[in-house]
Amino acid sequence: MSRTALRVCPLCEATCGLTLTIDGTRVTHARGDRDDVFSKGFVCPKGAAFGAVDSDPDRLRGPLVRKDGELREAGWEEAFDAVAAGLRPVVERYGPHSVGVVLGNPNVHTVAGALYPPLLVAGLGTRSLFTASTVDQMPKHVSSGLLYGDALAIPVPDLDRTDHLLLIGANPLESNGSLCTAPDFPGRLKALKARGGTLTVIDPRRTRTARLADRHIAIRPGTDALLLAAMAYVLFDEGLVDLGASAPHVQGVDELAGALRDFTPEAVAAACDVDASVTRTLARELAAAPTAAVYGRIGSCTVPHGTLASWLVDVLNILTGNLDRPGGALFPQAATDRSPRPAGPGRGFALGRWHSRVSRHPEAKGELPLAALAEEIDTATDEGEPIRALVAVAANPVLSAPDGDRLDKALASLDFMVSVDPYLNETSRHAHVVLPPPPPAQSPHHDFAFNALAVRNQVRYSRPAVPLEPGRMAETEILARLVLAATGMHGADPAAVDRLVIDQTLGKAVQEPHSPVHGHDPRELAARLTGDTGPERRLDMMLRLGPYGDGFGVRPDGLTLEKLLAHPHGIDLGPLRPRLPQPLKTRSGKVELLPQPIADDLPRLRDALRQLPAGLVLVGRRHLRSNNSWMHNVPALTGGSNRCTVHIHPADAERLGVRDGEPVRLKGAGGEVTAPAEVTDGVRPGVVSLPHGWGHDRPGTRLSHAATDPGVNVNQLLDGRLLDPLSGNAVLNGVPVEVAPAAEKLTPLT
Repeated sequence: MSRTALRVCPLCEATCGLTLTIDGTRVTHARGDRDDVFSKGFVCPKGAAFGAVDSDPDRLRGPLVRKDGELREAGWEEAFDAVAAGLRPVVERYGPHSVGVVLGNPNVHTVAGALYPPLLVAGLGTRSLFTASTVDQMPKHVSSGLLYGDALAIPVPDLDRTDHLLLIGANPLESNGSLCTAPDFPGRLKALKARGGTLTVIDPRRTRTARLADRHIAIRPGTDALLLAAMAYVLFDEGLVDLGASAPHVQGVDELAGALRDFTPEAVAAACDVDASVTRTLARELAAAPTAAVYGRIGSCTVPHGTLASWLVDVLNILTGNLDRPGGALFPQAATDRSPRPAGPGRGFALGRWHSRVSRHPEAKGELPLAALAEEIDTATDEGEPIRALVAVAANPVLSAPDGDRLDKALASLDFMVSVDPYLNETSRHAHVVLPPPPPAQSPHHDFAFNALAVRNQVRYSRPAVPLEPGRMAETEILARLVLAATGMHGADPAAVDRLVIDQTLGKAVQEPHSPVHGHDPRELAARLTGDTGPERRLDMMLRLGPYGDGFGVRPDGLTLEKLLAHPHGIDLGPLRPRLPQPLKTRSGKVELLPQPIADDLPRLRDALRQLPAGLVLVGRRHLRSNNSWMHNVPALTGGSNRCTVHIHPADAERLGVRDGEPVRLKGAGGEVTAPAEVTDGVRPGVVSLPHGWGHDRPGTRLSHAATDPGVNVNQLLDGRLLDPLSGNAVLNGVPVEVAPAAEKLTPLT
């Protein structure tokens, strides 16, 4: 007998609602939930393949523990005994920083990944934290921290009301959006055009998104910040600056005008390969539009000036009066955000509070560059102990970080490693203990991170669609037990972790004058929480204390977990609305338009005016059926155009003697790879493109389908030395490479 269950898709940032068909305990079909308050029935190929992802036979069903050099099946108690025995001696002998923590992208797609890793890091007391953010989005966090005082205060384009949208380095028709949660991004862009709006795309590739645009600018990779700076120059030069309603909340406008005086459209034209007249037109159209928004993503982050480009995206929104206004770029407000504090000066945002041990990279948002992980393990210095033990949660840095070969060897040298992962993949194969979470259908779902980036305020929660299979452990319990084992409390009740968080959170809330529970008894409040599990009780607490919550009875119509469960398709909380100055946490209490770290980095951008690439440069690309390295083991998601090929322009192919379909060799500073050529005019001359997340050909993994067509690891072309200095983000795009038919010998890059 089949039944249906509702679920929010956890496979990308769009967070679409799904209706699952379940036979027994198996998901046999997935379609869009037409009644979902946010996605309204939209679903992409990843969501439609939910059942295949969920039932992948290569998913590990129980823990693995290394014995006599081999990973063997073990029970949960044995596995956690091994974790405690492996981690605690390292901490006690070498100190907390000798234990590294690596958090992968899937953490932000699960309830457990949102609630427990911060407790693990804090409990260990380690500064050796590495996440996927530094191969992806850290420049945006740093620029937001410097502008607004909060690294998580990221304004998103008001897609449903804007008249003019400029996308730079973004391809949402294939990524489904990034740092901008919007189910049916394609439909929203088509609706923009249908209502008479304008879509401009700046990208070295003619992507699916670029083909939809009114104007496509094929910029030279890595020069995004120069073009954006020149657009800002035009706004000042032609008297087009108008801050609108945000003016009272912004400081540093005059200083910014002076800082950008060298970045004229004429000065940047050669470097960007964009005519000065085009740059002026872009700026004028942005200023003239009734409402407008600039949105930049991966392509503008993973370049040498990623933080400057991210900053300039917001600068353009601010200078044209489009920050914090409907139709522009607004700050979302998630239901689980902390109760808004009164507007006023805050602590601000600091960079470089500590540094990596080997190359002295400054921390950003508490993290060190993922590109530095290998050297932090394999290099001895006088600056403290190397990383000797590692905890990897939903992370595969052997494929996602630069120079995977070096990291591969470094991981093999660790004293101890534990990996929380459903697969034995290129990274987890090195672990001494592997702790596999259950499939997504057996887990609850709430989007803590993505609701804070959504283009409409809403809240949804789904309990597990399928009961936990015998022998499996809930991911929330796995991570709670990991916290206990890593922090010297092995054997304690894992529910104590949630109780401790609840007690600490409510204890603090009752002391905050602006809190709805100020002056209350925290024990009485805890007793009123509902939910079947500790994580659900924490969610109930966060909803009640949040901006839409009932405040534990203060606002009777407000949100609670019980109310959310009564609305299985979610609760719509309305369109984004202006919020300034409340989100600002800078020391001035204003938007600080020209922070000192940004001003100090502008000379490096001026130097880029004279730096033209001598040969081919590399860019990545996304595909609708992929999300990094996650889904290459699912046959339904690896067909069609989702292939690991080298895109090369016909003119470059002819010059180099490269033929379509034949293997070509690419060589970079970190190594070389060989992959089939795909000759296409979808990439501009002088640029080659290879997708991210492939390279499933290492021994010791259990990825049977991925291994049949493994592709190559594009990040092996990088040696990890190229970083955006402000954010520590790896430079993955616009890097020089040599390309030749596979039969030819490549000369070493200098």
